[in-house]
Amino acid sequence: QVQLVESGGDLVQPGGSLTLSCAASGGIISLNGVGWYRPVAGKERELVASISRDGIINYSGPVKGRFTISRDSAKNTVYLQMNNLKPEDTAVYLCNANLITTTGRSLILWGQGTLVTVSS
Repeated sequence: QVQLVESGGDLVQPGGSLTLSCAASGGIISLNGVGWYRPVAGKERELVASISRDGIINYSGPVKGRFTISRDSAKNTVYLQMNNLKPEDTAVYLCNANLITTTGRSLILWGQGTLVTVSS
């Protein structure tokens, strides 16, 4: 079964760091465009960072300079390195990805989310 699983969320103090992982499994050939999202007031969720199949990267304003998105294509995994975390970064972080399966299907999946809590 094709699935997308996030991990790495935790409780961290302000100024601390975390690395989130988004791993695709279950008959995947390739992980194409991937985005990390989090819910915000007034919107269902906002795009925090994204990386395309070709490595083109984008960040939202609030995280630019603090977060870094990267990918390991051999492991079908995308990472979000989060530094200098602030209380307003507290959220459930969700991964969204376009996947190509071994049967040639193109899927867009959401993971279940991983909770990041920034608090002293």
